Amino acid sequence: GVNAALMPQMTGSKNIEIGGLALGMTPKEVDEKFDEVVEFADIGSFVDLPMKTYSSGMAARLRFAISSAAIPDILMVDEALATGDAAFKSRSKARIEEVRQQAGTVFLVSHSISTIEAMCTRVLWMHQGRLVMDGPVEEVTAAYKTFIRAHRHQG
Repeated sequence: GVNAALMPQMTGSKNIEIGGLALGMTPKEVDEKFDEVVEFADIGSFVDLPMKTYSSGMAARLRFAISSAAIPDILMVDEALATGDAAFKSRSKARIEEVRQQAGTVFLVSHSISTIEAMCTRVLWMHQGRLVMDGPVEEVTAAYKTFIRAHRHQG
């Protein structure tokens, strides 16, 4: 993903450029998407500061904004919705849906059942590195909820 290409010592601007190029965007496409990325990440003038000065939430918002700027064949999102305020979460969910509509595949890693139920059409339930269940959202989340209830009563 784009995370490997980003460099904390460089400015947000430079990371947008590097990240966009790493995702296969042309320099022209990066330039065209620049303002959209900054606005989506809601980092304002911080874009001119090194990423190492950003809060973890700001850095996560910028990574997500860069990753989703180009419509990828597959968008992988690892707990991106766990950080940020309600407005960012709302923008992120809308962006994920846009990518899903245009590209077709979003691989979302989340511990939030409500997020999974709202955004997914298929669920892979992993536990301790092993696939427990693969299927429709309703079936897998119901089984997971049963599992969680059973294990809460044991502990």
